[in-house]
Amino acid sequence: MISGKFAITIHILTLLTKYPNDFLSSEYIAGSINLNPVLVRKEIANLKAHHIVESKEGKNGGTKLSVDPAKITLKEIFEMTFETINLGYAKNQPNPDCPVGKKINQNLSSLYTDMNQKVSLQLEGISLEDFSNQF
Repeated sequence: MISGKFAITIHILTLLTKYPNDFLSSEYIAGSINLNPVLVRKEIANLKAHHIVESKEGKNGGTKLSVDPAKITLKEIFEMTFETINLGYAKNQPNPDCPVGKKINQNLSSLYTDMNQKVSLQLEGISLEDFSNQF
């Protein structure tokens, strides 16, 4: 299912791109997103695991970008937050004797595959720097 993780991650990375020499605190980032700092730290941990950001602890600590924003695409960022777009399936197993029920999940899977291909094509042509330059 789609959540706000991609939007949160893009917001974090855009802020870090705008302040490339500064370590931004999770509280500062959370204030920009209007989100609990704990949720921001969860996304930062994911970015850290992918070697996109570096963090420093202490009074002047925080997080900063560790990659060139011109060399990372929104597709790569999307793939760090989701493997694929999936809008879900019915919670109950559809009736296999129904003409719709017997093929609904198969048809939804095809739809989601097509959506993922189109989203990937759209995002791979946009760098983090390109996106950040809009602000």
